Amino acid sequence: MNRRRAAVVVVYNYFGTMITTQVHEKFKIFAGKPAQDKSIGTLADEVAAFAKKSKVAAKSIGVEYLESSGQLLITLGYRDDAESYPIKLHSVGLGKVDALAKDFTAIEKAMAAAAAKHRNVICHELYITGDGDFFLVLMTHG
Repeated sequence: MNRRRAAVVVVYNYFGTMITTQVHEKFKIFAGKPAQDKSIGTLADEVAAFAKKSKVAAKSIGVEYLESSGQLLITLGYRDDAESYPIKLHSVGLGKVDALAKDFTAIEKAMAAAAAKHRNVICHELYITGDGDFFLVLMTHG
């Protein structure tokens, strides 16, 4: 009986630790024009370079396409009190999407297929350009 109880405590601590290391309260904003193909282009390198140079632990990303100016805003959520690690951002075009559709099965499958091509996905974000081009942005370890 004691062994069973100990195992439960270890599992609880393992998951509790993982969740608390993901919590973050610091953010950095990057802004710029999309690449010719409407992907995040060189902004991906800027985000990764900041994380590396600043020695921060990246935890989340946000991406917003500002239709009025044609710019992208990328936010990086991070911790500076945790061990840093290298990251990369990948921008994957998923085609045109009806944002008001009721069935997103096809886009969900496209997202899963895109993520399967990258190792160690930490998180993702989506954006739609003014022309209706749908993009998936993945943040990966490494």
